[in-house]
Amino acid sequence: DGYLGPGMKSTGEVMGVDYEFSDALAKALLAADMMPPTEAAILLSIADQDKPEALPIIRQLAALGFKLYATEGTAAMIEGAELPVTFISKKLSEGYPNIVDIIRDGTLGGVVNTATGERGPLSDGFEIRRAAVEKRIPCFTSLDTLSAVVEALLGGEQTFSVKPLPEYLTIKGD
Repeated sequence: DGYLGPGMKSTGEVMGVDYEFSDALAKALLAADMMPPTEAAILLSIADQDKPEALPIIRQLAALGFKLYATEGTAAMIEGAELPVTFISKKLSEGYPNIVDIIRDGTLGGVVNTATGERGPLSDGFEIRRAAVEKRIPCFTSLDTLSAVVEALLGGEQTFSVKPLPEYLTIKGD
C-alpha cells in the first residue's frame, strides 16, 4: 500500500536541500521523477473529513492548469465550488472507464488520495494507491505534502541553488 505510515520501509532515498521547504521538496520530487507536470490531469479522492482543508488546494491546482478528475463525493464538492471536474467512478464493476482504468491508461499525472481509515487490501483507497504506485504516478496521501507541492509549482519556473551541503547548513544572513 502506498499510504505512508510509521512503519514505512525505505527502498531508496532522494534528498532535496534548499533554504525554503517548498524548494527543497521540489528538488526531491524532481530528482525522484515524482513532480506532477502541470499540463497533466490529477485525480482527487478526498476523505470527507479532509474536504474543507482540501478545497483551497484544489482551487490552486485548477489555477495551475491541472485538469481535475474526482470520485463522486469529491467531484460534488469541486462542482459546488464552481470548478471544472470530471467525475470518475471508484467502483470497478461500473464499467469503463473507472478509477483504476484512468490511472493505468496514462491519463493522469498525479493522484491525491487521503485515507478514510480503511487501509485493507479490499478498500477503494488501497486500489487507487496501488495502481498509482504501479504506474509510477505521483501519489499524495497527505494534504500537507500536496500543499507544499502546489506552493512549489506556484513558484513557476524554478532556478535552484546548487551548493555544497555545508553552505546550506549556515544560517541565512550570516
